[in-house]
Amino acid sequence: MSATAPLRPVVVTRAEGSDGPLSRELRGLGLQVLSWPAVSVSRADLTALGAALASIGSFDWIVFASRHAVAAVLEHLPAAPAGVRIAAVGKATALTLRQRGWPVDLVPEEANAAALIAAFAARWSPADAGVKILYPASSRALPTLAVGLTQLGAAVTQVEAYRTEAAHLDLAQCRAWIARAGVGAVTFASPSAVSELARSLGDQDFARLLSGAAAVAIGHTTARELTARGHAAVVAESATLHGLALTTLRLLQRRP
Repeated sequence: MSATAPLRPVVVTRAEGSDGPLSRELRGLGLQVLSWPAVSVSRADLTALGAALASIGSFDWIVFASRHAVAAVLEHLPAAPAGVRIAAVGKATALTLRQRGWPVDLVPEEANAAALIAAFAARWSPADAGVKILYPASSRALPTLAVGLTQLGAAVTQVEAYRTEAAHLDLAQCRAWIARAGVGAVTFASPSAVSELARSLGDQDFARLLSGAAAVAIGHTTARELTARGHAAVVAESATLHGLALTTLRLLQRRP
């Protein structure tokens, strides 16, 4: 591809508007963005979360796996509770907490559940047996984190903090882009974005899309969801939206 040839547009499957943070990152790098949100995030019944937060002093840790969980908790509990330590699965979630004045005690290098479990395990001692952990989660949260912490010896309370559901895509527009092989890359920021886009498009169109466009995953957990469906994925150089955008740009610049 010549230096002056335009790069093909990038699909954002993340649950954000057309001016969301990943879209802004990509546009800031000079890329055209197609907004195909595969999932939507909505409010959950927060009764269970409210009850847990009402007795927050009985917990030793709160574990946050996303900014949506942060928003739900801080709606009930604006200030960080004294004596409760805070863990975040990724640096982006940790940054959201710190911007709201919450300290973060534990963040793994990689933004996935396995890495956070390993980070807990590295500091675990026999005295930690029975430590109480509150895990405010998505309605579709995988069991990996709760199970891993329980196996270490923690008492985990997982409560629904928000709902993750399928979004309503303009399928005619999506399929028109696929038919003319007009997409350069598809970004995925969660395993649910992979599964929901595949479900919405259907296996045949999903395969056609990724036969001509690069699949770029924010982390290894998301990449494994793509691999399980038979598609190769490039993992972002850092598990942040900036890292996802920068990796996408560099990948497109190298592709013929």
